[in-house]
Amino acid sequence: MNQKLNIEAILAFEQPFVRVPYENYRKIFRISQKSIEKELASVQSSASELASRAAAGEADTEGALASLEGMIARVENLKQKLADLQETAAKPTLDVMRERLNHLALIDTNDAPNPSEFTRWADTRLDRWIVDWCLRTAKERTAKQIAEEKHIETLVDIELFTDIRRIESALARHSCTEALSWCSENKAALRKVKSTLEFDLRLQEYIELSRARKSAEAITYLNKYLSQWHETHFPQISQASALLAFPPTTSCGPYRRLYDQSRWHNLIRSFRMAIYNLNTIPTEPLLHLALYAGLVALKLPACYNPATKNVDCPVCESSGDTPLGLGKLAEEVPFSHHSNSTIVCRITGKIMNEDNPPMAFPNGNVYSREALEEMATKNGSVTCPRTGQTVNFAELKKVFIS
Repeated sequence: MNQKLNIEAILAFEQPFVRVPYENYRKIFRISQKSIEKELASVQSSASELASRAAAGEADTEGALASLEGMIARVENLKQKLADLQETAAKPTLDVMRERLNHLALIDTNDAPNPSEFTRWADTRLDRWIVDWCLRTAKERTAKQIAEEKHIETLVDIELFTDIRRIESALARHSCTEALSWCSENKAALRKVKSTLEFDLRLQEYIELSRARKSAEAITYLNKYLSQWHETHFPQISQASALLAFPPTTSCGPYRRLYDQSRWHNLIRSFRMAIYNLNTIPTEPLLHLALYAGLVALKLPACYNPATKNVDCPVCESSGDTPLGLGKLAEEVPFSHHSNSTIVCRITGKIMNEDNPPMAFPNGNVYSREALEEMATKNGSVTCPRTGQTVNFAELKKVFIS
């Protein structure tokens, strides 16, 4: 390992790696906190009521004992509930966080890891990225198999993406129930980032009631769930309230768009963006982001010109005029910017420099001296691959780039 590792850049790229279990633990903490507040509020209320009766001389011994036993039972039930939550959810989540932090600790040290350690760490990281790609492309069985074989179950987010797939499948079946349940669990976090996902889901359920021409149920639903959003979504609510006057076959533009089935696809995208945002997960697979970093250094306009493709360039990979593989992926990144020109020989695919200078044919086409010397040794002369012009090696001219 001759080059110094950019540890800060590596750790910045790994932020979602630790953030996902952290968010899971925060959710468990909130559940515990709500349970404690709910049960203790009831206990305090019962204690206050018992104290008031005793002060007024109205409390009887049997009633007081029953009240105390009820409070004790509540506290014991709360204790058991918290213990179960700790054992089934909190402890496994903490174990995952510990495993992931230990994984990052190998490179987050004052001393750079030795080459063999970093190679093993990078191999594990690549396995994680491949699992992440499989999970994002609906290949869950493959992802689980790779995770089990590589023993990285705690280093990948299979459960998170399983939940994402479950909720997206429900939305694809035109059911908002699962997504609304997720919104309820993450209400505070969604409010903090000013997400409108819950409103969009409620609006869609109202639209489906209107589509089924269930007017009474739609009005009740509107008053119960949509009216609370009037301060921020009044125009949408006003438009939705008039939807009952228009059938699903209406030709009126605004209401035809509300009935459009493509809204379900938009909801799936909105949900995916919301859950990615809460967990700081990038919208692109991590494998793609890593490949982009390399492809952006290779991509040139010549890569997409059939006449100037380089067989050794991964970006030039194509079938006819259609990019394939990495060439297709490279379409999404900008062209490489070089402060100094780099000239590549069309024959060998090697870079032409001071050790392998460019040589020009009389027709102006340029190739590397190494390739032309080899051609002259074999044939006694050199032939331009593009035009077929054949000349003696002595007729070639050395090219100087200024």
